[in-house]
Amino acid sequence: MFYVDSTMLILIPAMLIALWAQANITSTFNRYSKMYSRSGYTGKDVARMILDAYGLYDIPIEMTGGKLTDHYDPQRRVVRLSRDVYTGTSIASIGVAAHEIGHVIQHKEGYLPIKIRNSLVPVATIGSNASWFLFILGIFLSITPLVNIGIVLFSATVLFQIVTLPVEFNASNRAVAVLESKGILVGDEIKGARKVLNAAALTYVAAVITAISQLLRLLAIRDRND
Repeated sequence: MFYVDSTMLILIPAMLIALWAQANITSTFNRYSKMYSRSGYTGKDVARMILDAYGLYDIPIEMTGGKLTDHYDPQRRVVRLSRDVYTGTSIASIGVAAHEIGHVIQHKEGYLPIKIRNSLVPVATIGSNASWFLFILGIFLSITPLVNIGIVLFSATVLFQIVTLPVEFNASNRAVAVLESKGILVGDEIKGARKVLNAAALTYVAAVITAISQLLRLLAIRDRND
């Protein structure tokens, strides 16, 4: 006979949402990757144009491997775009590139949520690496304080995920606004870029729901073993 941990039921809705969100961003990105912008600009072109418009001439743009691996590295002050985005002239490529520049502008302007998020990085990193080890060790040795430390550390990871939401939504809003104001995308192109960025944002919503569900599961396991 197989033993099924009843606390896993807490995670099922979150897992389904996460799977849907990932499938949604993949299908949405693929769809708008086949719709090319009238401007003919590549993702790199758009990123450079927006950076220069904000006086951020010193921020380089590099190509990185993988798909949808685009990000801004604030430590090295460099924007990294995946090949599809860097060289692509599609609505999806331009939208994603502009989103990453949105993060650069957040840093330049001292956007408060991104300051909070960055301050949480060290403790969130420790939490994600050590929380489960301490929690499981505490359960195995029946040391409740150790279990609680694991839960507190994991809570920091949950908080980090929550604070990430406004950062991502704001970057997307900035991206759509600048693409429209500068005429880089027009009409239905703007709607398409917004759909791509909204689909990407939903993956962060799914991550928050998953993290909260996992935290609830840890609490349920702790209470069951008291």
